[in-house]
Amino acid sequence: MDLKTRRQELNMTLEEVGNIVGVGKSTVRKWETGDIANMKIDKVTLLAKALKTTPTAILGTEEKTEENPSAPVRIPVLGRVAAGIPIEAVEDILDYEEISADMASKGDYFALQIQGNSMEPRICQNDVVIVRCQPSVESGEIAVVLVNGENATCKKIIKQPNGISLVSLNPAYPPMFYTNEEITSLPVTILGKMVELRGKF
Repeated sequence: MDLKTRRQELNMTLEEVGNIVGVGKSTVRKWETGDIANMKIDKVTLLAKALKTTPTAILGTEEKTEENPSAPVRIPVLGRVAAGIPIEAVEDILDYEEISADMASKGDYFALQIQGNSMEPRICQNDVVIVRCQPSVESGEIAVVLVNGENATCKKIIKQPNGISLVSLNPAYPPMFYTNEEITSLPVTILGKMVELRGKF
């Protein structure tokens, strides 16, 4: 996506976009020149909101073309996700992964790299998980969850009448339980469902 063209289509100034994202107009101008490699995921999300588009479009995901509608789509590995004690997930783009055009047509996706061993033996250190953006999952599915607004973790979700448990696959790690009140107050937010695991060696 051409960010400058999109901003002009919306009749917005650099200052207006910067105010929404929380940066100066010089930073917005830098992004418009294509310098987005070090953009934080929270800024990507806010910029997408300001320009009425998606984070995937902001980050330059390859679009399918009429000449090659089955071309794979690149998605960014946005940062590291804890598979142990939650850590901050907002980091620089680490790499890119490709997903099929068919998969890309079914939703918005991002990739995240795992740290820690709480999801072993199925998910190991440095593995990359492909995640479909969605605000909820079924009980028993694995999701990427944001805790306290900044700490992301990859866990199995177990829903209960009075809250949810974030469960590790490694039995050495106890479940983390959050009441319905804590889900709202902290908050605890499901970012998406893990749909694919890509092991790294």
